[in-house]
Amino acid sequence: MRVTIKTLAKALNLSTATVSKALNDSYEISNDTKQRVKALARELHYVPDLNASSLRSGRSKTIAVIIPEVADSFFSQAINGIESVAQEKGYHVLFYLTHESLAKEQAILQDFQSGRVDGVLISVTAETHNAAHIKALESKKIPVVFFDRICDEMETAKIITDDYESGYKATQHLIDCGCRQIALLSISENLSISNQRMEGYKKALADNQLPFNAANIIYCANDESYNFCLIKNLMVQANRPDGIIATVEKLSGSIYFVCRELHLQIPTQVKVIGFSNLQSAWLLNPPLTTITQPAFNMGKAAAVALFKALNKKNYSPKNEILVIPSSLEIRNSTVI
Repeated sequence: MRVTIKTLAKALNLSTATVSKALNDSYEISNDTKQRVKALARELHYVPDLNASSLRSGRSKTIAVIIPEVADSFFSQAINGIESVAQEKGYHVLFYLTHESLAKEQAILQDFQSGRVDGVLISVTAETHNAAHIKALESKKIPVVFFDRICDEMETAKIITDDYESGYKATQHLIDCGCRQIALLSISENLSISNQRMEGYKKALADNQLPFNAANIIYCANDESYNFCLIKNLMVQANRPDGIIATVEKLSGSIYFVCRELHLQIPTQVKVIGFSNLQSAWLLNPPLTTITQPAFNMGKAAAVALFKALNKKNYSPKNEILVIPSSLEIRNSTVI
């Protein structure tokens, strides 16, 4: 016999409306009642009828997650955090990859205006320089929450890490390890995370009376071969850097490949630190020192913020910014 909301309501002597709201974490229902309903639902192995629920509510019971790529371990871990919340809420999750293309991001969001999804979680592309195409969803009453890569001009919930402090921390660590000529590899002049990490880098140089050299800021692309050539050209110079910061995960690997080809020893000839969530960072030769972001928690917090917006008719997640700190994990790519 299939367990339905009516089954739960009868067993708990509650109305079906109360049980439904409790299962959907409505603010109208007390925590005690929510716990009673959810406990019985688990005990009886209740599975929500998503199709019927969608018809009644006029919602798709689906959210979209838009990210640049899945090869980056940050995003794969963030996805796990998002799904942990969505599954509990009985929602489907659709994942879309932009591959760092603004045109793809715009096309995806245009498609959502038809009501295909109830809400959107997004980490924007390296090409995204304004939020006009994202703001278009507001007129359709489709809430948007940013995580990691954000648009400052949008007044909505944003889940970020301490990028400025992390850029400072990475640079200061290299300086403490003896580096005096530090390069920073970036992927965008538009992204707030890139600019914040660069500002932290500049401040650390200034605090240690080291000059800022614009030539040490290298803007990479979404092309591994191109990035390899950029880094190689940097490292064959007579006054090559003695320290490198990779502000995104994929650039760390390119640095290792270049150093291997040029027979440069890490960390004796050049020290390397990367923003990375790779669990295998310690398996690299030598193990990579990282700024590790709280990816799972950021994804989970972003999903919680989105469902908060979905569950309250008059709720708008404006100007809510949550900063979850990253951590410095020191390994042998910076110290012997």
